[in-house]
Amino acid sequence: MKNNPKLTKRRDFLKKAGLVTAGAVGASTLSAPYGYAATNPIKWRLQTYSGAPLGAHVVAPQIEAFNKAAHGEMEIELYFADQLVPTDELFRAMQAGTIDAVQSDDATMGSPVDISVFGGYFPFATRFSLDVPAMFKYYGLDEIWAEAYGEVKNVTWLSTSAWDPCHLFTVKKPIRSLADMKGLRVFGVPTAGRFMAQYGLIPVIVPWDDVEVAMQTGELDGVCWCGFTEAYEVGWADICSYALTNSVTGAWFGSYFSNTKSWEKLSPKLQELFKMSIDQSHYYRQVWYWGGEADLRVNGEKMELTSLPADE
Repeated sequence: MKNNPKLTKRRDFLKKAGLVTAGAVGASTLSAPYGYAATNPIKWRLQTYSGAPLGAHVVAPQIEAFNKAAHGEMEIELYFADQLVPTDELFRAMQAGTIDAVQSDDATMGSPVDISVFGGYFPFATRFSLDVPAMFKYYGLDEIWAEAYGEVKNVTWLSTSAWDPCHLFTVKKPIRSLADMKGLRVFGVPTAGRFMAQYGLIPVIVPWDDVEVAMQTGELDGVCWCGFTEAYEVGWADICSYALTNSVTGAWFGSYFSNTKSWEKLSPKLQELFKMSIDQSHYYRQVWYWGGEADLRVNGEKMELTSLPADE
């Protein structure tokens, strides 16, 4: 098939137009071509609550895919727990513009909104990860979250979905009754820690990267932060001897947020692309977490399983 000379000339013109300087285009209504955008990409800094081993699954694939799909118009730099700012200061840092976006639950990032008590591992009667997006889509939690963050300045809530269930993993002491929890020093998400404190468990907050050493030295007696998949992935199952099969809750509520000014600087196309990448991340976690839960609860050999009596 022969090339159409007119079409060829137009393609050549568009290629050359991409080399024109910003001053030359002035007030032109034409969108900046890719050749120009690639030399002036929008730069974002996103920090996640998670450490690097976990972040390799819960956020890194998304950011890599987004940066590739953005074709040089935008680049997101990914930072893991505490790399730029302490995790419990993520909200304030994002609000101030120190970072552009955050992946976290509400409580862990130090959000001042009233619904932060529900963020992370709040003991909703959830059993499966799909319970979380279903509650946001059909039972009005999306409107509640949007209203709450609409009351604070310069922070935009973008999306919430599910991570893994929350189980208690202990180093030396098996949990076979609620009384066995008394006095145990356990690292966990703030909401789960407050809930478990009523059974005598002592919530302890340390930097995520220090948890493994803290359990090895005896500073911590266990973790109540994640499910089986994550415990095996990050190495905590190598230190803990026991896993309680009764979950605190069936799924973690995790969200994406952005500095409002940073968000509004994005074109509608880039905003939609970022939202699509968030949905991709939500799907990735559904498969990765729950495939692991199904396998490791049956075939995992690193921890002995214990359960509470039925009447407890």
